[in-house]
Amino acid sequence: MTQKAKTLLLFGATGDLSKRMLLPSLCALDADDLLEPELKIIGTARSELSDGEFRNFARDAVEKFLPAHRRGGMADFLNRLSYQSLDVTTPEGYRELAARVGEDREIAIFLSTAPSLFEPTIRGLGAAGLAGARSRISLEKPLGTDLASSRSINDAVAAAFPESRIFRIDHYLGKETVQNLIALRFANILFEPLWNAQHIEHVQITVAETVGLEDRVDFYDDAGALRDMVQNHMLQLLSLVAMEPPSSFDAGAVRDEKVKVLRALRQVRADESVTGQYSGGGVDGEIVPGYDEELGRDSDTETFVALKAHIDNWRWQGVPFYLRTGKRLPERVTEIVVQFRCVPHSIFPGARLRQNRLVIGIQPQENITLSLMAKVPGIEHEGMTLREVPLDIRMPDAFTGKHKRIAYERLLLDLIGGDQTLFVRRDEVEAQWQWIDAVRESWASEGKTPRTYSAGSWGPSTAIALTERDGVTWHE
Repeated sequence: MTQKAKTLLLFGATGDLSKRMLLPSLCALDADDLLEPELKIIGTARSELSDGEFRNFARDAVEKFLPAHRRGGMADFLNRLSYQSLDVTTPEGYRELAARVGEDREIAIFLSTAPSLFEPTIRGLGAAGLAGARSRISLEKPLGTDLASSRSINDAVAAAFPESRIFRIDHYLGKETVQNLIALRFANILFEPLWNAQHIEHVQITVAETVGLEDRVDFYDDAGALRDMVQNHMLQLLSLVAMEPPSSFDAGAVRDEKVKVLRALRQVRADESVTGQYSGGGVDGEIVPGYDEELGRDSDTETFVALKAHIDNWRWQGVPFYLRTGKRLPERVTEIVVQFRCVPHSIFPGARLRQNRLVIGIQPQENITLSLMAKVPGIEHEGMTLREVPLDIRMPDAFTGKHKRIAYERLLLDLIGGDQTLFVRRDEVEAQWQWIDAVRESWASEGKTPRTYSAGSWGPSTAIALTERDGVTWHE
């Protein structure tokens, strides 16, 4: 059994992710008594800060980004924190960091730094004795820009840490509703017998954002929507929807089934992808600039992608998976829609039967809705009147007294505890990149450039055509 870490090292401890997510998540875990009393949290970054100044930084972050009712006795949390200034590119500071950690301790390391700093950081950790058999490491994305660069990063990490001690984060896997998808499929006999091409017509996965570039200008223009969203979050959601039942809820068993799905993805044809870039328009009642104007220069980076994916295996043969993601869309929503097939024969003359539909809302609302056909109340002379009605399970209503957690709470707790189930294995990452690289290569060979769409719309008209030529309408 893996030992729980006694020390958590946060690299990039003064960065935006730490301020918005990591420190508030750790404070919430502490308030719920989910952290071991002896756990020490050591932050490190280039900034010159004392322990007291770092604690003040953490207090400000928690007060800004964590609701007051979740903070508990914040003084206890702050007393866990200490700080060591470190330039990760030079070896000198690692000795002081090792002294802070001390001897004979299980260590969990969280790298929230640029991927270009992974290699020198791991080299420094190794030289200081912080990459031994009792250490594990977590990597925040982006893990490369293509398959080759991803392999380079993975090789650098593998030089010091075996796969069993590498925790690659996709924060979507920490979301309650994403985890609930696993429970929905494999804890209920109702769905699994129907979860196949015989009963499901198609699946839609949408990740829509209303925001533009915000503070991610340079990163986003280098990445684009395909690499920023589809390569990680959306393919992880697809693999959870489509995977075979694992033998157990164990890291190896779950990830074995996910990677089989990723390897079964068929290469996307030229007419199965749409790219777009937003122009000026209106979002949430405000006039917003176009992408090039926001960026300050011309660019052919895509801010919208729609794809029609196929999984070539027995369970899913012939079932299209429609994926779309974009910025400056009309609403912020992440959802999975499972569209079931029509009944084979209707016994209700004149009634318009609608197909059953399962909608799994991931954000901003966490809910599960199953649409069914039901009789409208009343007495009729002939036949009956039917109408579609929703069975709606809203997580906050279903589990009263439970508060909504930050996705990183689950992931940090599993990192400290050594559970890899909700983390991404190397072969998963590389299978994802292999498929994404093929999409990008097809765009390059076709000379495909993004079509313009107005901010506040649902993307280029060609995205609508992508589904409607199959008789399918996007769920909106």
